[in-house]
Amino acid sequence: MRLRRGVVGLALAFTLAGCQTAAVVAEGKAPAVRPAYSFPVTSNTTPYTRCLQQLASYPGSRLPSIAVGEVADKTGQMDTFTESTVLTQGVSEMVMSALWRSGKARLVERYDLRIPLAELKMIEQGLTSRRVSEMQQAVPASDFVILGALTELNYNIVSEGAGLWVGGIGAGGRTVVINVGLDLRLVNGRTFEVVHVSPLQKQIFGYEVEANVFRFFGSQLVEFDAGRIQNEPLQLGVRSVVEMAVYQMMTDYFGLPAQEECQVRETNFFDETLARKTITKES
Repeated sequence: MRLRRGVVGLALAFTLAGCQTAAVVAEGKAPAVRPAYSFPVTSNTTPYTRCLQQLASYPGSRLPSIAVGEVADKTGQMDTFTESTVLTQGVSEMVMSALWRSGKARLVERYDLRIPLAELKMIEQGLTSRRVSEMQQAVPASDFVILGALTELNYNIVSEGAGLWVGGIGAGGRTVVINVGLDLRLVNGRTFEVVHVSPLQKQIFGYEVEANVFRFFGSQLVEFDAGRIQNEPLQLGVRSVVEMAVYQMMTDYFGLPAQEECQVRETNFFDETLARKTITKES
């Protein structure tokens, strides 16, 4: 009974406070509300950002002109609650940021041509001080074009969990691993030959722990829940794969020095499977 009275009193207090605030706002006497502010703006980096930034310190001033085309999400995965795609639609922009961080490419705009074409149209109509010949001579040709797609998003490639509840008290937890895959290709801008391909994947980890207490106080059921969920951000995983793919292009194809700690980790997950198939065929 005391618990019920306390809850009713608290609800009544909140209601009265809300009514008073609404009245003050209606009269135009409400003071300015200080907005909540928590974490500061930070640079959007991954563990591979440092690898790209190291490339900028290497000598060499002759930079290739690289354009970034469409790097689309071709996984076909949709979020049923938000009715939107699960993965980011800004992978092309991530590739541009990675190239910029490397300091070893001249970025030329080919992805969104609306502004350049509008500018050219205004020049042709004599609406600016420039001439068409000036713009034609100023626009550099692209030596290379980067294209590709997000091609994999696999849920629950590993999913584990455990829990125990006794007498209304218990705890549990679970872990989940998914992976995302990217296929990026470098195309020669003169011959349209595919000169390099980076097929990469990254596994993304998350975990959840929880504790619960259920107790009856008289005829009232009181429930207490506590827990923690921490997941590696999915889109951060995508950016990590993108930066590694760009780093691989700059070192493997353009010949820039590669750091040992920045190399792609080669996996041997399927060596044992292939070995078993070989033995089966021979027998």
